Amino acid sequence: MTFAYALTGPLRGQSLEGEAVPDTLRAETLGWAHLDAAHAGTRDWVAKRLAYLDDTVIEALTQPETRPRATRVGNGLLLNFRALNMNPNRDPEDMVAVRIWADDQRIITLSRQRVRALEEIAQEVENGEGPESAGAFLADLADRLTDRVEPFVAELDAEVDGLEPKVIAEPDQDLRRRVAALRLSVVELRRHLPPQRDALARLARSESPLLAEHDLREVQEAVDRLTRMTENLDELRDNLGVLRDELSGALSERLNRHMYTLSILSAVFLPLTFFTGLFGINVGGIPGDGAPYAFWVFSGIMALIFLVQGVMLRRMHWM
Repeated sequence: MTFAYALTGPLRGQSLEGEAVPDTLRAETLGWAHLDAAHAGTRDWVAKRLAYLDDTVIEALTQPETRPRATRVGNGLLLNFRALNMNPNRDPEDMVAVRIWADDQRIITLSRQRVRALEEIAQEVENGEGPESAGAFLADLADRLTDRVEPFVAELDAEVDGLEPKVIAEPDQDLRRRVAALRLSVVELRRHLPPQRDALARLARSESPLLAEHDLREVQEAVDRLTRMTENLDELRDNLGVLRDELSGALSERLNRHMYTLSILSAVFLPLTFFTGLFGINVGGIPGDGAPYAFWVFSGIMALIFLVQGVMLRRMHWM
C-alpha cells in the first residue's frame, strides 16, 4: 500500500492505514487506495481484500504488461493509462502504466513506479480539496496526465526546430546521434499516446453513470489535446526523418569529397612514384650516373610530368 484516503464521508481527507483501507473500500462512502504493483505482496492483497470484484478485474489490475484501455464492467470502469516518467534517472518517454478500477464506492490504482499526477491528487485530498466522485477523479487524472505530456512534446518540437539550421550548416556525428535520440523519443511517445487517446475516447463514449457532464467535457478535452499532440508527433517523426536523410547525405558527400581528393592525389603521384622508384634502384647502367647535373635534370622532368598531369586532369574536368 503506497497511500489510501477516504474521498467522501466523515473521514474525508484522512489517510487510511491497516484494516481501515479495505473497510473503507467496502463502505458506502468513496475510498481510494493506491498500490505498488511491483511489490511481491500486491497480487495477494488484491485477491484477498478485493475478492468481491470480478475475477477479470483482479487479473487485469495485477497483470505485468498492460496497454491503454477503457472497459465498462457493470457499473464500474476498468482503465489503463500511461503517465510520463518523471522519476530520477528515467527517460520521460518510458511511460509508467497506471491501472485503475473505479466504481461508486471505491477507486483502486496501481503503478510500478511513482506517478506525480496521483501524488498531486493525494496532496489535494489531504488539504481538504480534490475529487469527491469517481468520475471527477478520473477526469482530473486524465487532465493531469495530459498536462505533463504537452510541454514535453513542445520541448521536442523546439529542439527539432533548433536542429534544422545546424544540420544544414554544420553536419557532424554528434548531430547524427542527437537526431537518432530524438527519433527514439518520438517513436516511444508515438507508441503510447494514440492508444491513450483512444482509451480516453472510449471512456467518454462509455455512458458510465460515474461520469457527470462536466467530467465528460474534461475527458473530451484531454482527447482533443492528445489528438493534437499525436499529429504533432507525426510531423516531428517526418521532420526528423528528413533531417536524418539530410545529415546522412551531407556526411556522405563530405566523405566522398575527401575520397575524391585522395584519388586525385594518388593519380598524380602514381607515375612520379614509378619514375623515382625506377631511377632509384641500385644497379649499374642508370642514366646520368656520375653526371653532376643529373639530379636537377631528373627533377625538372618530374616537374614537367606533374604540370602535364595537372593540365590533363583540368581539361577532363577532374579538378
